[in-house]
Amino acid sequence: MTEPLDLATDVLVIGGGPAGTWAALNARKAGADVILVDKGYCGTSGATAPSGTGVWYVAPDPEQRAKAKASREALGGYLADHAWMDRVLDRTHENMHLLGDEGRYPFPVDPDTGQQIRTGVQGPEYMRRMRAWVQRLGVRILDHSPALELSVDRDGAVRGAAGYQRQADRDYRITAGAVVIASGGCAFLSGALGTNVDTGDGALMAAEVGASFSGMEFANAYGIAAAGSTITKTAYYGYATFFHADGSVLEGAGSSKGRSIIAKTLQNEPVLAQLDRADAEVQRQMRLGQPNFFLQFDRRGINPFTDKFEVTMLAEGTVRGTGGIDVVDDTCATSVPGLYAAGDAATRERICGGFTGGGSHNAAWAMSSGSWAGRGAAQFARRVTEVRARDLRGAGRAGLRPAQRTELDATAVLAAARSELIPYEKNLFRNGVGLQKSIDELESLWTALAFGLTPGTGTERIRARQAAAITAVGRWAYHSASARTETRGMSKRSDHPDLDPAQHHHILTGGLDEVWTRTAPVRNSVMVAS
Repeated sequence: MTEPLDLATDVLVIGGGPAGTWAALNARKAGADVILVDKGYCGTSGATAPSGTGVWYVAPDPEQRAKAKASREALGGYLADHAWMDRVLDRTHENMHLLGDEGRYPFPVDPDTGQQIRTGVQGPEYMRRMRAWVQRLGVRILDHSPALELSVDRDGAVRGAAGYQRQADRDYRITAGAVVIASGGCAFLSGALGTNVDTGDGALMAAEVGASFSGMEFANAYGIAAAGSTITKTAYYGYATFFHADGSVLEGAGSSKGRSIIAKTLQNEPVLAQLDRADAEVQRQMRLGQPNFFLQFDRRGINPFTDKFEVTMLAEGTVRGTGGIDVVDDTCATSVPGLYAAGDAATRERICGGFTGGGSHNAAWAMSSGSWAGRGAAQFARRVTEVRARDLRGAGRAGLRPAQRTELDATAVLAAARSELIPYEKNLFRNGVGLQKSIDELESLWTALAFGLTPGTGTERIRARQAAAITAVGRWAYHSASARTETRGMSKRSDHPDLDPAQHHHILTGGLDEVWTRTAPVRNSVMVAS
């Protein structure tokens, strides 16, 4: 291993997806020196980069905005905040125009109106343009450089991070006036396209410095994919009819409603699908919008519009769920001084409550929260006196600094954690008894890994931290789900199948060796009687 790399900056951004690049962009525009570190290669890693995505872009028309806000009110369990919705709609509208003008994104043009169509982006081109844009502004990017822990000063304020550069085989330490965590959510290494960098690393680092989380009970998202595929474009299955293995129609199955029926059937037999509800024009638009979705079928000689094909469901956790690091003000600051959160790493309850999916609200939240967090971090960094590396300490624990070296390794931890978090019967079909069994298993696993998970060197430390992060996210998710004794949004309880008006609140959680939960009020929402 070569000598460590030591750097200093005003704002450090952890994560190179849309939230991270918008954060870096806005911090730089606010006059800050910015370094961005990415676990992969900024511009190609993460859930947005491989595919097209819709964006919650709505013209500033009161009637259209009201309709957009109401569209998922009930699905989200009436937990969304209308003031935050308004802010995100405004900021997304502005950012999509900036992306076309300053970011040079080539939006398609409506042949009838001559106006650009800004309701979606192609992920590969979007992220390529975002990388080029931030580099033009002078942001320094460290690729293949996962952060492993945050650094804090004597008062507990976040003042940078430390990590490992895989290709250079060296550690790095970066001191900063403020840090933005935009490292994505956690999909439990399920194999869903673009999510293998999304292992909850940022959540673990945030918890280690005292940050809290909101909405972690909504970490049970599953996306529909063709069997043997990684591509979870669940929206396209809105045009599908689903079938039993014998070819009979699977009644009640669907993509927005009816996924639980698919999951239950998959436990006993294969499920088939056919996109037979798409007419010729819709088929043309689908192929144009998501070419990678069809590549898997073309290679296998399957016409998904006329042929039946087998499907499965892949866990997407908090990447397509809504839980994440809690933000405490309009700048997306966390409860820890010097730490900001954006994108899938942060809670999205503010705009969609307890239900979301790929793109749309998530895409709008990424660019909006990233913008606010970047600017907020830059403003915070201006107030910070000189930060000296010798005055900082690393906050990382599990997987980095075990109390004792044992035979426990990351592969075993990952297998044990995933066995509690991926199966439908544990994470999707929830009840009090099952949740408690999984909590007990994860608590035991956490005790063992926190005490003795041996970190090793280089990539072994990355693996150890991923194992610890996935376990930690699972604990917060299941403790929160246990505390919500009702069915609301994505969090469904078979032993409490109804929405309970008395539980119209957020559930906060946090803690490492001891997980805690408490409720918090929902603001600026609409609530209806059950």
